[in-house]
Amino acid sequence: MTSRTAIVVGAGGGLGQATALALHSAGYTTIGVDRTAAGLEALPTGIKREVADATDPAISKPLVDKIVLDVGTPDVVVNTIGAYELGDSSTITPEIFTRLFEVNLGTALWITQAVAPHMQKQGSGVIVHISARQGLEPSVGTAAYSLTKAALIHLVRILDLELRPSGVRVNVVLPHVIATEKNKSILPPEFLSGAVEPDALAKVIEFLASDLSGPVNGAIVPTYGG
Repeated sequence: MTSRTAIVVGAGGGLGQATALALHSAGYTTIGVDRTAAGLEALPTGIKREVADATDPAISKPLVDKIVLDVGTPDVVVNTIGAYELGDSSTITPEIFTRLFEVNLGTALWITQAVAPHMQKQGSGVIVHISARQGLEPSVGTAAYSLTKAALIHLVRILDLELRPSGVRVNVVLPHVIATEKNKSILPPEFLSGAVEPDALAKVIEFLASDLSGPVNGAIVPTYGG
């Protein structure tokens, strides 16, 4: 395991940080990516850090190419970046629509485009994206968010068809409410009932990254909690 490499995009957030820690503890050479250095400060010194805004389409390829040059081809890439916006279909603005699609869908596509050729060349790799329960079960008041998360699920199914023949596995995890420190600070207690701790979700992601999940391809993995 010590020779395997993992990139965690969004490692400054609650789920990204927990995922980076889980993979690092599992023996991966782990690189945490976040748009600010401050977001990466809580990571232990054993985790390598790259400051980059992965939501920018121009950033992903040079970022991945640099990591490949410095560390080697990643065996695992986990994309935890996401944006949330309340509003029903009658109140979606062009700005909200564009921003959520760029962050929730675009980031996943650009990161995959950047890393897939390297994984295909080595004949193996695992990519995990994070969608949401609303991508399958839309809820009132989250129209744009639900649309982007549904599109991300379908993107993963497309990527599975395209990349599985070359040995690259792509799966997607669907949380409902994550009990991050940020969510705990802004959500009322009733919304946090049954919320899943980031560490628990990180263990699911760690399993999907491992050889134990070798038969799991194009899976939509619900992690809704209680």
